[in-house]
Amino acid sequence: MKKILAMMAVAALLLTGCSQVGAAATLGDTKITQTTVQGSIDSIISERTKVDTTQMQLQTGEELNRGQLRFHLLSALLREVGKELKITVTKAEIDTRRAAIVTQVGGEEAMPTALVNAGIASQDLDIYIEAVLFSDKVGQVVVASGVAQDQVGSEIQKLIVAKAKELGVTVNPRYGKWDPEVADIVADDPASSAVTPPGN
Repeated sequence: MKKILAMMAVAALLLTGCSQVGAAATLGDTKITQTTVQGSIDSIISERTKVDTTQMQLQTGEELNRGQLRFHLLSALLREVGKELKITVTKAEIDTRRAAIVTQVGGEEAMPTALVNAGIASQDLDIYIEAVLFSDKVGQVVVASGVAQDQVGSEIQKLIVAKAKELGVTVNPRYGKWDPEVADIVADDPASSAVTPPGN
């Protein structure tokens, strides 16, 4: 009987809260699933075993979880800012930038180490490049509007913060909490990280 009641409770949860089940974060109507974030985390951890990481400062535990959700959320925000400014990024542009990155790091054989060092899952490289291109193009629009070059970064940040407030962002508490003033995910209890051993 208890087993049946437990199954009914689970079914009720899935039916009443299906929109939130599995969400790591939402940005307006866009949902970033826990599956997506965990896929990035698992890929990064797997790729670390294949390269020499002894000289790298790598995120672990909650910091890694938060970092990967931040990556996906910021990428989505830059895409939305680009959309508002009528900016597009094409597959050809992504491919061209990827080729430049490969050359810059020393060839395809050096890419795994470079990606691990940067904390980017290989499967997310195109998303990362798309975000960089959107950021570059938004920067060009900002400069064209008369903003000084040394203020471009802060102006892009203001656009991201404004877009996040406009669309509304929610973050699953397991990853931390959303700070709307800086458009970032922060540890729910900053003090806890000071007493938690690295890797836990």
